[in-house]
Amino acid sequence: MDPLTEQDIRTSFVNCTKGEAKRLSVPRDLLDRPWGDLDFLGWRDPQAPDRAYLVLGSGEGPVGIQLRSSDAGSWQTRRSMCSLCVTVHTGGVSLLVAPRAGKAGQQGNSVGAYMCTDLACSLYVRGKKDAGVGSRLRESLTLEQQIERTVMNVEAFIARVTG
Repeated sequence: MDPLTEQDIRTSFVNCTKGEAKRLSVPRDLLDRPWGDLDFLGWRDPQAPDRAYLVLGSGEGPVGIQLRSSDAGSWQTRRSMCSLCVTVHTGGVSLLVAPRAGKAGQQGNSVGAYMCTDLACSLYVRGKKDAGVGSRLRESLTLEQQIERTVMNVEAFIARVTG
């Protein structure tokens, strides 16, 4: 993924108002992010732990979505799998819900998926971050194919938000 600026990030959001995009907390460590290892930029809002954001670079420019979690602690002891990167976590997967873009979102419609709580899917797939014993299943897919699958899963989720 190509490095993104704060302005790139703020203008990329498709499922929130311009005012909300202007007020959201952008990571302060953008220069230090491992951009070469990222397929998308994902982060949790340190000021509002129930909020998360995901920005995917695309040929038409970055596309960002805001997410909310409903972490009620029920996932802290159960093993769950991220639907984006297929990493298994104990307590590290959350149901993240995104309001749909446009009029559907204004009417309260949303879509959700189980995702890595820290949104570090790219790093888990590449083995740069460890989710613990048994977190990565043995697969016959190459690393490149696993990365491609993760990107396709993110694109499919964004398509559900924008469609």
